[in-house]
Amino acid sequence: MEKDAQIRVIVKDREEARSVYEIRITELEIIIKNHVRSISELRGLIIQLKSTLEQKSDVESQLAAERQRNAQLDEQKSILQKEQETASDYILELEDKVYKANKTSLELLRHLKDAEAENETLKNYIIELKQRIAVYIPVKDDPIDRRLAEFINNYPERQRLKIMFMRESEGVYQFGTKRIAVRVEKDKINIRVGGGYLSIDEFLD
Repeated sequence: MEKDAQIRVIVKDREEARSVYEIRITELEIIIKNHVRSISELRGLIIQLKSTLEQKSDVESQLAAERQRNAQLDEQKSILQKEQETASDYILELEDKVYKANKTSLELLRHLKDAEAENETLKNYIIELKQRIAVYIPVKDDPIDRRLAEFINNYPERQRLKIMFMRESEGVYQFGTKRIAVRVEKDKINIRVGGGYLSIDEFLD
């Protein structure tokens, strides 16, 4: 009875830990979605800033054309001088805008890189959390059992699959009412059926 009570306590603790991990995973996934949305907004702003830079190039081309016309049309010199002054002021204003846009763009790129790095960190953290709530715990020194545990813990119906595989010894398992031999070749799990082997996916199908 005391052993059963201890088992119940352990099971309860694992269930509570799993619940906490799953809540944390949900929170982290929401954070990732928010970061992805922020990244999208930052990229849109960068596109707008690039458009401003292109406008500056267009205005400079227009100014060069006006100066050429000024050399050819002396009678319009006074008008062109005024246009040139206006264009020069406009260029100065644009240059100021471009300077600020470049500064903002660099800052946005830095934030974008920081957000992408944080995204990667969060994804790795989620993977780590999912590994911590594994349903099948392998025997430490058994490479076949470790590979099988990895497969089961990433299987959609891992809880059901965990119940089906009962380890007897290295490479030997009870699968339902059958005793099966399991081996790992090139990181692939194969199961002996008759005189040959099937991959674990073929065997489960």
